[in-house]
Amino acid sequence: MPQEKNDIAEQLWEAAVEIGFFQVSHHGIPLADIRQAFSMTEAFFDLPDEVKRQYPLAGNAGWESKAQVRPSTRTPDQKESYQITRPLMAGRWPSDREFPAFKQTMLGFESQCWQLGMKILSCFALKLGFPESFFTTAHDPQRDTYQSTLRMLHYYATEQSQQGMWRAGAHTDFDCLTLLFQRPGQGGLQVCPGKDRESQQWTSIEPREEVITCNIGDMLMRWSDDQLPSNFHRVRNPLPHEYQGPRYSLAFFCQANKDVEILGPQRKYPPISAEDYLQQRIQANFAKG
Repeated sequence: MPQEKNDIAEQLWEAAVEIGFFQVSHHGIPLADIRQAFSMTEAFFDLPDEVKRQYPLAGNAGWESKAQVRPSTRTPDQKESYQITRPLMAGRWPSDREFPAFKQTMLGFESQCWQLGMKILSCFALKLGFPESFFTTAHDPQRDTYQSTLRMLHYYATEQSQQGMWRAGAHTDFDCLTLLFQRPGQGGLQVCPGKDRESQQWTSIEPREEVITCNIGDMLMRWSDDQLPSNFHRVRNPLPHEYQGPRYSLAFFCQANKDVEILGPQRKYPPISAEDYLQQRIQANFAKG
């Protein structure tokens, strides 16, 4: 392994093990492409609800509004989302007439996110004693079992009556690795690193468009035999003196293909397919009906 990659792998591993969160800069995704993806996101959510209802959430693809209820709050997250999972998108894309270039732009951005995610995961593979390409093979976008997801998020503007609500209640992610893109001036993300979990010390993350905030998810924690922690994070409503308008973010979830077996290097847990693991986690966090 080249020394530069070895150094990067060591830095990523230390940040992930000690904190569970880290930020990457000089990541190779052009800022213009990130801004274009955000423009498309805002324009999509500006569509009337009756249009968005044509693409209902099913199987981790499509649109939902206030459907996610966190066990931590027992109230619906104050947001809507549109999820792009490549093999599941039949009938869930706006037409080019309704929304020109949307599909092409967002699939291009999804591909860039996948490439970056695999570069980061290759570092963790080496540290875990797996082949460098181990996680890339496990997240193969050419197969119909692919289930990595690009999630476009719109947190609703807040009103004084909503001060007790959470834009997104405290939760861990279900995946291997999450890449989060934020817009400047639209804060609210807070993380609770492992060392602060018992004391419930939450740290606010300033949104910067040139860096990507990354966190380890439950799937990789299990795959690493708990060497890599999946820690809690949340999105709080703004305080009275803060920006009260809508918040937009983009999240890419690296989720291993459905038929991939999750089994750690020390075999701490019994094997489970990525499909079964993900479904267990999703069912626990979405409202029924």
